[in-house]
Amino acid sequence: MQYRGELGLRALSSNYELYADMSRRFHTLLERFGPGHQEYSIDEGFVEIPARIANDPGALQALGRDMKDTIWQLIGVPVCVGIAGTRTEAKLANRTAKKLAVFDGVCVWPATRPEWRQQLMSRLPVSEVWGIASRLERRLAAHGITTIADLAAADPVMIRKAFNVVVMRTALELRGVACIPAEEDRTGKKEQLIVSRSFSEKITTRDGMRQALSIYAQQASTRLVKHGQVAKILTAFAGTSHYTEQVRYPSQVVRLPFPTADPVELIRAAHRLLPQIEEGVRWARAGVTLTDLRPTEVIQPLDLFRHAHEDAGISTIIDKIQHKTGRDMLGLGWGGMRPGPSWQMHRGMLSKRATTHWDELITVKA
Repeated sequence: MQYRGELGLRALSSNYELYADMSRRFHTLLERFGPGHQEYSIDEGFVEIPARIANDPGALQALGRDMKDTIWQLIGVPVCVGIAGTRTEAKLANRTAKKLAVFDGVCVWPATRPEWRQQLMSRLPVSEVWGIASRLERRLAAHGITTIADLAAADPVMIRKAFNVVVMRTALELRGVACIPAEEDRTGKKEQLIVSRSFSEKITTRDGMRQALSIYAQQASTRLVKHGQVAKILTAFAGTSHYTEQVRYPSQVVRLPFPTADPVELIRAAHRLLPQIEEGVRWARAGVTLTDLRPTEVIQPLDLFRHAHEDAGISTIIDKIQHKTGRDMLGLGWGGMRPGPSWQMHRGMLSKRATTHWDELITVKA
């Protein structure tokens, strides 16, 4: 840890274990406040409002305040709360609560004045809407839709013809018509899974890249098992720095024989990239992307296409051992070679993992 007292700044390493545990605690707390909870991202979630208070602005304000205060008190994380009749409006209300100090972190959208909402939506660009990216913003502008109010007032039939049903649903939700169901996950977990890191020290050998791909494929397997998914397509990729004379960006798409989360199969597929890895080139990063993801329970391949080791739960076993002994103590194949890889991210300025490690508990003096 470095500290610059004159500037009031501290330099800290990325602490992914702490982030993950705080996220788990955050979403566990959210489950207290409604009959349904949907995890949207590491620090965002949707909560269904109990029916008994859905039409009571005062009760909704009290609920939002209780959420905000409870999360701050129990895990020390500042949050803002947006409450509305649709998910799209709730996201907009949440952003309003963050930006305007008058709301003090809690915005109940239906409790605000209609003329104020219209004025705000007329001033905000359409890119402020949940799910509207820059490319879509430009396409909407070609149809004269530049603000949130424009999108809300647009003809839904025209929107569907010119764009797609997803944009039409967004427009309807801005009018207060709930049409994005809870099971629709916009985090991307159902569409793809990426494990990738830049190397702290450049890799210059094929064996070094073999180890990196083995570790990333094993981590991808663990995440698939955690989310109850299997993958049909794996893409392995690598790259050099943009500022080198030897610019290389090889990739290899592998269609797996059957959907799987087995680390052995994923590592084998990732190694298909190795023939494209040139010795002596200074590789700056690599990774694997899994696509065509499907729920594990609906995929039951015939025994003819299965390997005996797939039912052994290798990924789960390794993850449990690593959780107890440390990530560097065990790996599968090249991912477990010793000495450990020098190219892994250096985290010498790591903050304390006080919520998961007994020997790193924070000391409080009164």
